[in-house]
Amino acid sequence: MGQKEILAVLSGFPVPSHPSGIRPLDAGYINQSFAIEYEGKPTYVLQQLNTVVFEDVASLMDNLNLALSFLQDPDYPGPELIHTREGEPCLTTSSGEYWRLMTFVPDSSSYLFCTSERMASEAGHIIGVFHQLLSKADPEQFKTFLPDFHSLSKRLEQFDKALAQASSDRKKEAAPALNFVQTKRAQLLEKEDELLRLRVCHNDTKMSNILFSKKDGKALCLIDLDTIMPGYFHFDFGDALRTVVNPATEDERDLGKITFNRTYCEAFVSGLSKASPNLSPQEIRYLAHGAQLMPFLHGLRALTDYLLGDLYYRISYPGQNLDRTQALFQFTSLVESETPFLEEVIENYFPA
Repeated sequence: MGQKEILAVLSGFPVPSHPSGIRPLDAGYINQSFAIEYEGKPTYVLQQLNTVVFEDVASLMDNLNLALSFLQDPDYPGPELIHTREGEPCLTTSSGEYWRLMTFVPDSSSYLFCTSERMASEAGHIIGVFHQLLSKADPEQFKTFLPDFHSLSKRLEQFDKALAQASSDRKKEAAPALNFVQTKRAQLLEKEDELLRLRVCHNDTKMSNILFSKKDGKALCLIDLDTIMPGYFHFDFGDALRTVVNPATEDERDLGKITFNRTYCEAFVSGLSKASPNLSPQEIRYLAHGAQLMPFLHGLRALTDYLLGDLYYRISYPGQNLDRTQALFQFTSLVESETPFLEEVIENYFPA
């Protein structure tokens, strides 16, 4: 995507036509994103939505618009959506591309890993604020445009189909991961059918989707709002915890670098509790389950993609999806061994 094409897209929005800079943002796996700068400062984020992943862009944007109407609070200075010159939430080009423009949150930064106890506490707190604000929203008004997004049974069904058609070479390379799936699937499926309160969830609360103030380190808001849909609180809890307590990348090859930082874990749960997200006793009981479920789900999805020939996630080298799988499964095992500690921490900060 060249600068001329980006400027043509930008002309469809009510913003100055001559930015001082256009900088690619490479943090995400799915959308193509650019920072649009004026006078040398990032002012907007322009994104081309991936319509292979997000086939129902209209529903995605409806959910985003609705969520942003609730995510307005002095303690939550999040991004704003810039509508097109025609008043549409996103721009559709003649070639069928979808582009969205949002404000860049000033003096903010995101991080792949948690580096301090305070950062862990802030991460927990902002996720609590996010859910507290959206607790006023009716989940039934939000569209499920990615059906079964965090459904373990559905992801296992997709995995089984991928396994049946995978090449013998890929199955051989993935043998340890395939065995791990078989040992964990029944255990994690046991809790899937229990009824919990339906909430409006972010559904992708990893550390890199939390913005922190460059001035004082305060967590400001969540970004990458493409997966806002109805869901369960333990989805967001488990997804966040896996990147708060573990300093290794999702595709770390040295499994010895994958750890569970107990200090950060307790700080995260403490920060979450201070935001008073009004969790039910049943939701509290599911938090530790979510801590195991989410890394397993992400690992399972990466493994499924590997078996299919790397169709979904962008990869930078052959075998990266398998590396992701093995790292995520290693962390899943680590969380299982830390579950008694995690349950004790949860009980201390969310007493019955």
